[in-house]
Amino acid sequence: MFDVLVYLYETYYRPDACPEADALIKKLSAVGFEQDEISKALGWLTDLTATTHALSARPVESESFGFRIYVDREIDLLGSAAVGFIQFLESAKLINSIQREIVIERALAASETQISLDKLKVIVLMVLWSQGKEPDGLIFDELFADEDEDAGPRQLH
Repeated sequence: MFDVLVYLYETYYRPDACPEADALIKKLSAVGFEQDEISKALGWLTDLTATTHALSARPVESESFGFRIYVDREIDLLGSAAVGFIQFLESAKLINSIQREIVIERALAASETQISLDKLKVIVLMVLWSQGKEPDGLIFDELFADEDEDAGPRQLH
C-alpha cells in the first residue's frame, strides 16, 4: 500500500491531478502494482479525505500549551521514535494539532502491527499532500532522509 501512496505523490502534484478512479486503477495496474495493494491504497486515501473533513470542522487553537497523551494502542503501533517524530513536527509548527490527529488516525488505519518511522513519514506526506500543502525544504528533507545513508539510493516502488 505504501509503495502505491509514494507513487501517487511522486506522479501527481496534487490529489485533484489524479485521474478518475477507474483510469487510475488501470494506470497503477499497468505500472505493476497488485490489485490488492491498489485497493488498499485507494481505500486508505478515501478514508483520509473523510477523516480530514471530519476533523477539519473542529477549530484549530492558535497556540496550544497542552500536550497529547497517547493511549497504549497508539504507543504499541507507533513506537517511541514515531511519537517523537510527530512531536518534533508539531513543535516545529510543521503540522498543527488537527493534522497530528489525522496522522495518528491514518497510522492506526494502516492495518499494520507496528508502523515504521519510514511509513509514518509517508503518512505525514500524504496528509499534507491531500490538503494541498507542500512541505517546506526542512520537512521534505526530513521526510525523505534515509536512515542508512550507506545503503545507496532507496527504491520507493
